[in-house]
This record gives sequence, C-alpha cells and structure tokens, in this order.
Amino acid sequence: MYYVYVIQSQFDNNYYTGYTDNLDRRINEHNSKKVLSTKNRVPFKLVYFEGSLNKYDALHREKYLKTAYGKKYLKNRLRNYLIENESISRGKRVTEEEGSPRVIE
Repeated sequence: MYYVYVIQSQFDNNYYTGYTDNLDRRINEHNSKKVLSTKNRVPFKLVYFEGSLNKYDALHREKYLKTAYGKKYLKNRLRNYLIENESISRGKRVTEEEGSPRVIE
C-alpha cells in the first residue's frame, strides 16, 4: 500500500504533503527531525491521508494535492477540522447544529 499524507506542524501550523509506503515510519521520521524539509517545524500531527495500491497513482495524487486545485480540494475536505482547529487556537468553543459545526464566541 502507498500513502499520500498531509501533516500539520504544531510549531507554525503550516502543512506538509508527502508520499510514502509506510505511514507510521514516515510520520516518525518527520517528528524525529530526519526529514530535511521539515526538521525545523516539529512536532507534526497527521491530519489527512489516502491509500493507493499503485505507487504511481499515489505519486500522481501527491503532485495534484500540491497544486492550487489540490489545496482547494483539501481545504474543502478538511473543512470541519479547520473550523474546529482554528476556533480552539483562538480559545473558542465549537458546537454542531443541524450537522454543521459552528463557532461560539
């Protein structure tokens, strides 16, 4: 199995999109500062991943998710997470009314 993943830095809240054939090992490598491009932004948490049976399909998907259209897709796909995460960082509560999250001041 091959994975495309998105991790979020707990240091600066920015995201990193990557590809791997071993998701647990790769997240540990990021958090152990073994990845040059992310070593200064640890710790990370996994916020999204997709699995693929074919390596080239996963690589193609990773490239797509790094485009403007791919970032828009992820923003839409992670909408509820982003609303909740942003609210928590501002010290606000999130409630669900009629199936949609809503921020309470």
